[in-house]
Amino acid sequence: MSELHHDETDVLIREQGYNDHFHDHPHGDKYQSNFITHYIFSQDHKIIARQFLITGIFWAIVGASMSIIFRLQLGFPDDSVAWLKPLLGKWITVNDAGIGSLNPDFYYALVTMHGTIIVFFVLTAGLSGTFANLLIPFQVGARDMASPFLNMLSYWFFFLASVVMFISLFLNTGPFSGGWTAYPPLSALPEASSGSGAGMTMWLVSLTLFVVSVLLGGINYVTTVLNLRTKGMSMWRMPLTVWALLVTAILGILSFPVLVSGFFLLMFDRGMGTSFYLSEIFVNGHALENVGGSPILYQHLFWFLGHPEVYIIILPAMGLVSEVLSVHSRKPIFGYKAMVYSILAIGFLSFLVWAHHMFMSGVNPFISNFFVIFTLIIAVPSAVKVFNWISTLYKGNIRFTSAMLFAIGFVSMFISGGLTGVFLGNSALDIQLHDTYFIVAHFHIVMGIAAFFGMFAGVYHWFPRMYGRFMNETMGRIHFWVTIVGAYAIFWPMHYMGMAGVPRRYYRFDTFDAFSHFHGLNQFITIAAIIVFSVQILFVFNFFYSIWKGKKMTTQNPWGANTLEWTAPIKPIHGNWPGNLPTVHRWAYDYSKEDAEKDFIQQHIPMTEKEKAEGEDHG
Repeated sequence: MSELHHDETDVLIREQGYNDHFHDHPHGDKYQSNFITHYIFSQDHKIIARQFLITGIFWAIVGASMSIIFRLQLGFPDDSVAWLKPLLGKWITVNDAGIGSLNPDFYYALVTMHGTIIVFFVLTAGLSGTFANLLIPFQVGARDMASPFLNMLSYWFFFLASVVMFISLFLNTGPFSGGWTAYPPLSALPEASSGSGAGMTMWLVSLTLFVVSVLLGGINYVTTVLNLRTKGMSMWRMPLTVWALLVTAILGILSFPVLVSGFFLLMFDRGMGTSFYLSEIFVNGHALENVGGSPILYQHLFWFLGHPEVYIIILPAMGLVSEVLSVHSRKPIFGYKAMVYSILAIGFLSFLVWAHHMFMSGVNPFISNFFVIFTLIIAVPSAVKVFNWISTLYKGNIRFTSAMLFAIGFVSMFISGGLTGVFLGNSALDIQLHDTYFIVAHFHIVMGIAAFFGMFAGVYHWFPRMYGRFMNETMGRIHFWVTIVGAYAIFWPMHYMGMAGVPRRYYRFDTFDAFSHFHGLNQFITIAAIIVFSVQILFVFNFFYSIWKGKKMTTQNPWGANTLEWTAPIKPIHGNWPGNLPTVHRWAYDYSKEDAEKDFIQQHIPMTEKEKAEGEDHG
């Protein structure tokens, strides 16, 4: 019996590239599951992708709502916000005249939680968790992830992290309020502020659970790409989406444990009397016993994750945009191998630039020079990608779908946001610009808005693959144009405020003569933020409405794309494909080829004799 099983395995490896274990349940559409195992504790990568996406959408609404509340405080500091008291309770103080004002401590809690939620829960879990789960098995030709069970655990650790963080919002002392970077001593001393007690403890627990989720997912993604590619799918035939998600997973595996080590030392300082980050601290005139620690140590540990985290966020968006641009311009991606090498270069260099966040922390200027050089060098592979995206669009037969508009918008945001990074990467200029609104403008455009644009492009493009229906294109176009105009209206003026020295994280500016003349600009930014937030609600409506009422997908390949996910049945099945896995014969970007019957040739279509003779293998 064992010999027979061994022979079957050998045949599978010869025919399909690897033993996909599908002979145990070959009829994917006959796979039995109930509501609990199918939709809740699912081990199917397609359902888990939906779980990550919908949880990410929930957190995006929460995080964006917080930003609207603190923008109201900045733009209209004297206007009453008593109408928010039913929602925020004691954090809104109403005076005898009925004028309600936002508690300053809670203002800082809102800023802190907004950053934490958007960076980690939305743009890391929501973006990578969704598209790594959806696309990696589909695009490499696998039945599922290497370990579906670990994949399920990855989502549920993220869900647990979400629950803990959400509960912290309702603590009597308030959520953590020491900034999303959680610098000591505000994070290390429970008595430092109202949010530094239980709020900080729950913040640490939540993010530690989140890191477990990232590691479980990352190990799965890397293993799947390296071991479960279908027959013919060499590394050089993989779509750029898979390359980007692979490098993203590797970055997470290498950098997030360093953050957790920093968190553990922080927990020791908070509860065990150690002094890793504390030294010569006075609280209310009383000297603490802590001596010998350094908060700079925490900064090094945090930013060793913090800068790779920037690319953990932006690389998946880059991969999605590369695919969408190629499909909807009906052209091969320009410079495929250069794009791959630039992804790898960005991944490598991202570990050599972390201290450019710390130029003002007392780091030796000669050490700063090292980080300045590598910060400028990392702009080179990013510039290669921008050049190749523009070249892909050049003379293309462009289809301006909602996905394509957001992909083009991503390129615009990445260029304009990236250029300001050249200023901040210079340690001399950073003396003036550090901790000003220039920083806020830079990282929101290049990392925040750009990543959201890549995510939106991916959602609009792969929505039919997820739900078998299309999102409404009219609402999609309104969503795009209001978002791109509004995003520039919000963040472009902040550059000028930053160059004038306006500091970030201040509760109000009208009490400072030097900054009070920016009151009108702050009002303009707040109004623009409210408009942009409103159109995101339109996107959420479009998303959920289209799940049930959207136009049905009637063909397997509605966009005329080449990658393998568009060869799977319209109605998703367990194991992705009935029968044998597709065999790959070509790269993913054969668009608009001469003598071809259509303007696309999918990866599973065998090469013609002419193509073989001309050596058009690309893999």
